[in-house]
Amino acid sequence: QVQLAESGGGLVQAGGSLRLSCAPSGLTFSRYAMGWFRQAPGKEREFVSAISLNGGVTKYADSVKGRFTISRDNAQNTVFLQMNNLKPEDTAVYYCAARFLVLADSGYNYWGQGTQVTVSS
Repeated sequence: QVQLAESGGGLVQAGGSLRLSCAPSGLTFSRYAMGWFRQAPGKEREFVSAISLNGGVTKYADSVKGRFTISRDNAQNTVFLQMNNLKPEDTAVYYCAARFLVLADSGYNYWGQGTQVTVSS
C-alpha cells in the first residue's frame, strides 16, 4: 500500500519560510518523479513544483519561481519543498504526489493527504 506522508506545514508571517517534507512508502522512490501541488479555499488544485528521478531536473509554477526550491534525497526516500519569502496568497493545503518515471505537472499516480500552510499578512 502506497502512502505519502507530508509534514512541515504551519502558520507563518508574510516574508517567512517553511520547509515541507514528504516521505513516501510502499513504492520504489527512485523510480518516481515527485511533485508538490496546492489548493487554496474555493480554488482548484494547482501545480507548484516537480523534480525528476535523480533530482537533476526541476520545474516550478511561475508564481513560486525564485522563492520555492524542490529537492529530494533518494537515500532517505524524502522530497522537500523549501518555501521562502512566503506571501498570503501562498496559503493553501499543500499536497505531495508521485508520478512513475516521468516529471510532469499532471498525471500523478499517488497523492498525500496534504498539509496546511497559512501565511498571515
